[in-house]
Amino acid sequence: MKQYVVDQLRLADERRVREFLERRYGPPALGAIFWVPLEAGLLSPLQSAHRECQPHCAAIELESGRLSLELLIRSRQRLRCSCIAYASRAQREWLIGEIDAMLEELTISV
Repeated sequence: MKQYVVDQLRLADERRVREFLERRYGPPALGAIFWVPLEAGLLSPLQSAHRECQPHCAAIELESGRLSLELLIRSRQRLRCSCIAYASRAQREWLIGEIDAMLEELTISV
């Protein structure tokens, strides 16, 4: 699995990240998974055409001392579909930018 990982988070920083993610994306699924919906302009033509599969999201998993951004763009409606794929360059850059902006806003250096 392709991921963007931020590790060695201190406990206090981990709490702040969790609070930020809950405010921005709502409560986590399965206790530690946050779903990040992609903006419509970032969707591939296939993802845009698959309205029944939207929203398309990436998963952030917050574990003890570690945040992992999965770079697989998933459908929240289906487990298997041709529109589920690894993030394009633009999607990847946007997602990583979102994580980096969050860390900067929270003044967390890693």
